[in-house]
Amino acid sequence: MKTFSLEGKERAVAAVSADRKRALKALRKEKMIPAVMYGGEEVIHLGVSVEAVRGLVYTPEVFLVELSVNGKKKMAVVKDIQFQPVTDEILHIDFLEIFSDKPIIIEIPVVLEGYAEGVKSGGKLILQMRKLKVKARYDNLPEKLVINVEHLGLGKTMQIGDIHIEGLELMNAKNAVVCAVQLTRAARGAQAVAATK
Repeated sequence: MKTFSLEGKERAVAAVSADRKRALKALRKEKMIPAVMYGGEEVIHLGVSVEAVRGLVYTPEVFLVELSVNGKKKMAVVKDIQFQPVTDEILHIDFLEIFSDKPIIIEIPVVLEGYAEGVKSGGKLILQMRKLKVKARYDNLPEKLVINVEHLGLGKTMQIGDIHIEGLELMNAKNAVVCAVQLTRAARGAQAVAATK
């Protein structure tokens, strides 16, 4: 999996709510986003540059984040991002610190590979889950989950329970449909014509 390097600046957290709001407002004025990193021995409050996170946030790819805070490098993943509902401005980011000996749960993008049997018969391949939740150690995480659909027939579906990837545990419900080959109107018509002959 790709690594994204990010510089963070540790910040103090005020005990009083009004002071905290003022501090966050001042931080945002400096084009910084308030962030928190959990998962380690301590919770670290930091600020990250709006410009620096652009390539991390506005992409379909998933990254491991090498976060530098006060000269110390820590590995993390983005756990949550809060956006301003009207302007779409990033308000806050939560990072989860990760360790090589502990598995993490993260969503990985799905890529379908192959020319499905059902598509050859006039069906349409539909991807219903763009990301799957997986559990693995971070050094085992792939950039994407490549799923071969060549054997998928007309009207058939592929569920989580049908997918097995070594080193990964899929956390979604076993009966959740990842992709399907749906019968199109044209294929339905061709079947009806074939049935009357």
